[in-house]
Amino acid sequence: MTLTTSFNNSIVSHQTFVLVGIPGTEHNSWMAFPLCLFYVLTLFGNLTILFVIKTEQSLHEPMYLFLSILACSDLGLAVSTMPTMLAVYWFDAREISFTSCLTQMFFIHTFGVVESGILMAMAFDRFVAIRDPLRYTSLLQNSVIGKTGLAVLARGVCVCFPVPFLIKCLPFCQSNVLSHSYCLHQDAMKLACADTRVNVLYGLIVVICTLGLDAVVILLSYVLILNSVLRIASHTERLKALNTCVSHVCAIVIFYVPLIGVTVVHRFARHLSPIVHMMMANIYIVVPPVLNPIVYCVKTQQIRLRIRKMFKQKKIRS
Repeated sequence: MTLTTSFNNSIVSHQTFVLVGIPGTEHNSWMAFPLCLFYVLTLFGNLTILFVIKTEQSLHEPMYLFLSILACSDLGLAVSTMPTMLAVYWFDAREISFTSCLTQMFFIHTFGVVESGILMAMAFDRFVAIRDPLRYTSLLQNSVIGKTGLAVLARGVCVCFPVPFLIKCLPFCQSNVLSHSYCLHQDAMKLACADTRVNVLYGLIVVICTLGLDAVVILLSYVLILNSVLRIASHTERLKALNTCVSHVCAIVIFYVPLIGVTVVHRFARHLSPIVHMMMANIYIVVPPVLNPIVYCVKTQQIRLRIRKMFKQKKIRS
């Protein structure tokens, strides 16, 4: 059935949605260059992390295996969003089919929930490593990490699977112009000309039961970590234990700060310029997958040394 209707004496087709870029960039492609750079950095950084962890036997530890899952999640989010963003800014290709929009929506929300779940699992990993270092590897064996990764992925898929169908059930009779250069549930929902309370309620429940619950568990984990660290007698050992958490804390900040910023802007700062809304939305999608591998490469000595060794071997061979 064709999703078309007459509105204000014009025909609006909802076989497609229209994506938008930052206001003022409609007739130039300057935004495409930094986006393209971010895309390349995301692919290169996360693939490098995966390659280093796979090839370096000493990195086959729980912390780095969780990091490899986080890198896969970042790659998934980048692959789901960057093509349409580049198409909008570089080629001015703004139309996206209804089905493609729903598919992209599903993957964006799924990978967001997966990333939050992995950060929660990594917080528990840091707690076990500091609280009970002698049993760390025996408690978090490869099979446990694999099952944890699958459970996090299954949770993300299950809670986000109904989202496209909830949108598909809505009638659209107004504008088909979205507010971003990619598809989000809350963005498409606003265009519906029907009661969206079910969508709003389901979205709220999902956020509370996933991102909200994960944030509480992460906070609780770090309270227990600090409690364990304060029991260590040696000041040097305390600093050493806390230093193992720095990269993870940075990843948490990188993920949650843009998320909170986007939420606050959408809920309480609707009077702000559309440019602010668009920039915050782009930062939320683009920045975490770029910064996560950089943070772990800079702050994790084992990964940094392995990458240096890899490049030195290439120089010698050439």
